[in-house]
This record gives sequence, C-alpha cells and structure tokens, in this order.
Amino acid sequence: MLEIKDAVAVITGGGGGIGLEIAKYWVRKGGKVVIADIAQPLLDQAETELKALGGDVATVVCNVTREEDNAALADVAIERFGKINLIAPFAGIIKDGMLVSPDRETGKVTRKMSLDQFRAVIDINLTGVFLTVRECVEQMINHNCKGLICLVSSTGSLGTAGQINYASSKAAMSVIPKVLTAEFFRRGLADKIRCVAVAPGYVGTAMVKGMDQKALDQILADVPIGRLIDPAEVASLIGELYRNEALAGDVFYIHGGLRLGSRG
Repeated sequence: MLEIKDAVAVITGGGGGIGLEIAKYWVRKGGKVVIADIAQPLLDQAETELKALGGDVATVVCNVTREEDNAALADVAIERFGKINLIAPFAGIIKDGMLVSPDRETGKVTRKMSLDQFRAVIDINLTGVFLTVRECVEQMINHNCKGLICLVSSTGSLGTAGQINYASSKAAMSVIPKVLTAEFFRRGLADKIRCVAVAPGYVGTAMVKGMDQKALDQILADVPIGRLIDPAEVASLIGELYRNEALAGDVFYIHGGLRLGSRG
C-alpha cells in the first residue's frame, strides 16, 4: 500500500471543482500538491484555501493544450518537490449540442454542432490529458518515482445525447488505462506506474448546484441514491486507488447507481 503523506500530486483543473477537492483531500492526508489551471485568480484562491489546511502547494498557470505549458508543469513539480506520485489531469470543458438539429415544422436541419465546438472539447479533454500525462510520466520515469495516473472519465462515456464531443473524450479516458498499463508492462514499469480512471455520475460541483432547480430535480430522479455525488466522495475514491497497488488498468464508476437509458 502506498502512503499519501509526503507524496506529490500534479493536478490540472485544480482551481475548482473535483480537481480542487482532490488537492484538499491530498494535503489533509499530508501530501504535497502542484495545481494547474488556465486562470491565475482561480489558482490564487485555491492556494489560499490549501495553505489554510496546512498544505505545501505550488501553482502553475497552464494551458493544457500547449506542449510547453505541460512540460513546464512537470518541471515545477520536480524542481519544487523532487518527484511526482499522482498525475490527475482533470482539466476539462463541455460545449454541448446535438450533431444536427432539424426544425420541428419543416424537418430540415437548421443547426449543427460546429467544428470549433467539437474541437475545443477534444483539444482540452483528450489532447490536454495526453500532453499532461506524457510530460509527467517522463519525469516519473527519469526520477524513479512510484505512483498512479488517475484519469477522469464519466458516465457520459456510455453515450449521452447532445454530448458527442464530451462523450467521445470521456470514452477515450476509459481505454487509456488499458493502453498505458500494457505499455508499462512491456517496459517493466507496471509495478511502479499504474493507470486507472474514475467515472463519476452527477457530482455536486458549484456549476451543477447552480443549475435550474427543475432541471436538477429531473436529474436526481434518475439517481437511485437520490442525491448528487459529493466531490469529497470522488476524492476519497482516488485516494484509495492511489493507495491500493493492486488496482490498475481499469475504470471505477462512482455514480450512485445511475444507469443511462436509451435516450441518454
């Protein structure tokens, strides 16, 4: 079993949401964190909150779609703390929309998802993860680090209408752990660097809680436990995945029993 105390976590999307919750969990357990986000004000606020918990924190402004930003992020972790033990590339966005939207009266298509709308989500949610993981794993290998890559998938990866961009990116997160585990196995690294993914359902982030109450009630009607998943519950699962070295190459769902119907 691995210990979190003094272990170093690199977290993108760390300025808020699940990323910040993981960082809080990590420092409460005695770990050290490098948090990255695109917006400095978010990082400043997150740093204040983490230091109030006694955390040893480094912050990096990072556009995860840029190779040089990800390389700099990994470098900061090594320069500041000397190692990387958890890679949590949780930066992500949504830009929902139907592939095509026919008019109800004429039956002709009047709107469709734009290429920019599709590409923006893929660039951050998929390419960004690839770059963060690649640069951090390089440093883990070169500095003889032991630990975990934890990706974030989603129940949306099972196929949610109106999210062909987001669902595709999260489906990719479900297969990457298998690919990387096989690659590490071939290279004799699988006992040192593991890869998994967590797949949350509807999580009670500020964004979700700020939804229209009627829409939120409709969501909760499909969740067997009758409530949103607490971000702290997701962070706790990630902590257990890190500690338990037998867990590798798989996706771990945390959704309160949610199952998507045929309409998504």
